[in-house]
Formats: sequence, structure tokens, C-alpha cells
Amino acid sequence: MGISVVGEAGTAGVVEIVMDVPPVNALTARGWFELAEAVQRAGRDAATRVVVLRGEGRGFNAGVDIKEMQRADGFETLVAANRGCYAAFAAVYECEVPVIAAVHGFCLGGGVGLAGNADIVVASDDAYFGLPEVDRGALGAATHLARLVPPHLVRAMVYTCRTATAAELHKHGSVLSVVPRDRLRDTALEIAEGIAAKDPYVIRRAKESLNGIDPIDVKRSYRFEQGLTFELNLMGAGDRHRDAFVKGDR
Repeated sequence: MGISVVGEAGTAGVVEIVMDVPPVNALTARGWFELAEAVQRAGRDAATRVVVLRGEGRGFNAGVDIKEMQRADGFETLVAANRGCYAAFAAVYECEVPVIAAVHGFCLGGGVGLAGNADIVVASDDAYFGLPEVDRGALGAATHLARLVPPHLVRAMVYTCRTATAAELHKHGSVLSVVPRDRLRDTALEIAEGIAAKDPYVIRRAKESLNGIDPIDVKRSYRFEQGLTFELNLMGAGDRHRDAFVKGDR
């Protein structure tokens, strides 16, 4: 359990990074840094051609471990979790090779940060995406949601905390394929193997060029969101809403 790396899968150079943190793949601060390191190591390895990021269990990723945050005194754990998320999202975006996110079940909060920064998203037909941050007294990952859905839907999803299904995102073009859950891993690997069969030097330069022409600096944009999350915590809103969540009132 935890963050694991599966070596070559099917075709040389396809590396799977698997999140397996029961019950819902909500990562601790350390878990986010471990995920970042795994993605960075995979991308820096000259033998890697594609990374497939997926989760085990009930869903892809449920974001940060709020219970860990509320067990700690002061802001150290909160800051560590925010820095960990920042590192993990950046690692996916900056990975030298394409990253395919294979999403099943829930993709919430930090999960959206990962999927939104991936190069390709494939999803099972039970997958759904959302940002419950407002109900948790926080902000963040709207930067990444904006890479998945149109601008006005981003705003509606942030304000209302409603979710969007994989089928909806497929219509928007941000999810490449929607498949039955038992076909998700195979579908992701098939796409990965097709990319891995191409000239690896050209693919790495393609990733570099696509990042270079992005209209939004995702790292700076996300850091701006985090700044307002810190404000919410300083004003007491963060603790209030997180406590309600831990107690089961939300």
C-alpha cells in the first residue's frame, strides 16, 4: 500500500505509478511528496517513455487527508500538505514524458490537480470529478479543473461543489476515452504503448514544446489559489469547515 511504482508493463518504457492508500486514496502530506518523487524519478529515467498514473480501491484520489490535518496543532501540517500537493501537481505537469491519468470512481480535490495536469485522461464509466474545497473552507485546483471543463462550468463547480461525470468531460474533449471499469487499466496501457512505440527523443521534445506554449502558468496560478487558502485558515474558516467534515456534519 502507499505509492508504488510498477516497472515495464506490456511494452518497455511504460511505467505505472499506483496510489493505494485505503480507504479513499486521500494522501497525507508525506504521501504527496512521495508521489511527486515517484513521478520525477520515472520521468528522469531515460528508459521511461510514458507514465500511467492510477489508483486502487474505491476511487482515483480524494485529495488531502483532512483528518491528518485536524489532528495536528498549528499550521505546519497544513503548509506541508499544500507544498506536497504543489510538488505532486508540478511533477505530473513537468514530467519529461507524457503522463496518462487512468481515473475511476471519485476524482476530487487533489485528484483533479493530478488529472488536470496530466497529458491524457482516460476514465471508467463510474468516474466523476469535483472540487469540494468551498465546503471544506479551502480553495485550490480550479487551475487544473479549468483544463478539464469550460470556464463557466469551472465557476459553477467551485461555487456549488457539484461534480461532473466522465461522460460530461468526454463531451468537452478533456477525457479521451470512457470505458467500463474492468477495461480502464488495459485502455490506459494500450494508449501508453502506442506512444511508447514512437521515437522517445521526439516525444520528450513534444512534451517540452506543449508545456512551452501553454497559455497559463499552472504552477503560479495554483500558488495564487493556495495563498487565498492560507487566508481562509488565518481567518478561522478552514478549521471550522474541516472540523465539521471530520465530525461528519458535512
